[in-house]
Amino acid sequence: MRLARAPPALHTGGMIVAFSVQPTGEPSDPSLTRSLDDSSDAASVHDAVAAAVRVVRASGLSTRTSSMFTEIEGEWDEVMAVVKAATMEAARYGSRTSLVLKADIRPGRSGELDGKVQRLDAAVARLEED
Repeated sequence: MRLARAPPALHTGGMIVAFSVQPTGEPSDPSLTRSLDDSSDAASVHDAVAAAVRVVRASGLSTRTSSMFTEIEGEWDEVMAVVKAATMEAARYGSRTSLVLKADIRPGRSGELDGKVQRLDAAVARLEED
């Protein structure tokens, strides 16, 4: 089977990726231990997520972290490289890693991490006026 090549424009320009990474199992890195969450006896993944977020924030790209996802904006190759590095960092905290990724690919656009939210807020405000 021959795979079609994506148009060159898809590999350049702006994109936002929202991703979530979660390791499970015992840490693959023997120097790490997973701390227990204060509210339960279950092992917490917050240390692994913190390590991944640290990689993302150090990238210099525009980012935002919420309770469930980290968003990152930039060019295709640079964003995917950061997602990979963050995933590899979190993977040290488990024997298996789950990655959820959603991408909004919009060549030629930038500043959309904030721009999309601003347009949404404006639309909500218009509806509230009615």
